[in-house]
Amino acid sequence: MSYNKLIDHTLLKQDATPEQIVKLCEEAKKFDFMSVCVNPAYVPLAASVLKGSDVKVCTVIGFPLGMNLTRTKVDEAALCIQQGASEIDMVINVGMLKAHEDEYVKEEIKLLKAVAGKLVLKVIIETCLLTDEEKVRACHLAKEAGADFVKTSTGFSTGGATVHDVKLMRETVGPEMGVKASGGVRTHEDLLAMVEAGANRIGTSNGTKII
Repeated sequence: MSYNKLIDHTLLKQDATPEQIVKLCEEAKKFDFMSVCVNPAYVPLAASVLKGSDVKVCTVIGFPLGMNLTRTKVDEAALCIQQGASEIDMVINVGMLKAHEDEYVKEEIKLLKAVAGKLVLKVIIETCLLTDEEKVRACHLAKEAGADFVKTSTGFSTGGATVHDVKLMRETVGPEMGVKASGGVRTHEDLLAMVEAGANRIGTSNGTKII
């Protein structure tokens, strides 16, 4: 089986240069990955390099903390889509989830989905900071808000994707929603374990090595 189209080929480091983003895009075209995942500032560059290919431009909103004003997240997503992004990975406000401010969390996701429209919206819940109860609640909120995927991690906090979390997320959202495992997926074996657990998208900076 080909796993190429499961992979979001990712470079989100703070010191990533334009030259490195171009290389990322060229690799994504060569290996026929699903998307490149880049910070908002590099969306126009990635869109120009990938023009004419079937590799999508994915970007991150409210990254990596999720603590931006909702209005800021909405405006950032809208501008990124205008500049060529076709998938949006947003970070929830984890503190609000922990405070049981569920309506706040759900409404923010709904607003982002309204901006994304038919484009794919993935919701990063940052599993390493959550209890299992909070992970389940976050997944339910994302589903109720109309998101397309739930995603484990930013890769910038205290941990990344685990088999346990992916299984739990898949059980919670059911078969009709996507689950993206991100953070710490470095080998072919890691990828297979995440797919087995229920992931149908993988965020990794090691895509070329894995394939």
